[in-house]
Amino acid sequence: MTVVAEDDRFLYLAKPAGLHTFGRDEPGLCEQLLQERPEQGAIDWPKGFSGGILHRLDGWTSGLIVAARDLPALEDGRAAFASYTLRKRYRFLTDRTVPWTSTVIEHELAHDKRRKARMVWRRGADTPHRGKWYPARTELTHVAGRQWEATITTGVMHQIRVHAASAGLPLAGDKLYGGGGDGRFWLHHRTIDGWIGDAPTLEREP
Repeated sequence: MTVVAEDDRFLYLAKPAGLHTFGRDEPGLCEQLLQERPEQGAIDWPKGFSGGILHRLDGWTSGLIVAARDLPALEDGRAAFASYTLRKRYRFLTDRTVPWTSTVIEHELAHDKRRKARMVWRRGADTPHRGKWYPARTELTHVAGRQWEATITTGVMHQIRVHAASAGLPLAGDKLYGGGGDGRFWLHHRTIDGWIGDAPTLEREP
């Protein structure tokens, strides 16, 4: 974990692929942050926001994560994420091809009825699922070769992975959603447009 930038209110962290945001069987990005910046552990953060971390990335997703430096910044950051006005930009790799270069996907998402760790997209009124349907919007744009950009204004679990697969572009290696391989996929969070602080852009070569 690296603090790549900071301002008066937020820390901007670079999460590597393979590291969980919050530790499970081994320390995650949050635990590394608290070790590097012990002052982040001196604040009584609300449940689910340890270290001031405002959002999560999947274990194999790399890139930008934002952490608040105090409680007022946390509340403003939470409001910004809940506003659906932020544009979170990602890059991903696929080994599939399609006859178009851009599209917008707005399939609602819900938890798979049988597999806890999997999401499904709403194909119709009778699509099997568990719990409520969540609105989700993803813009897909071809960059070059196997690389695509995904821009989201919502933040549903596995949103890019499911929406890309529904459009015929499963992430290479993402066996959970039809990409084959060993489950290690390449998905990178580059930046957040419209953020209330000075969010950097993190580039990562595929």
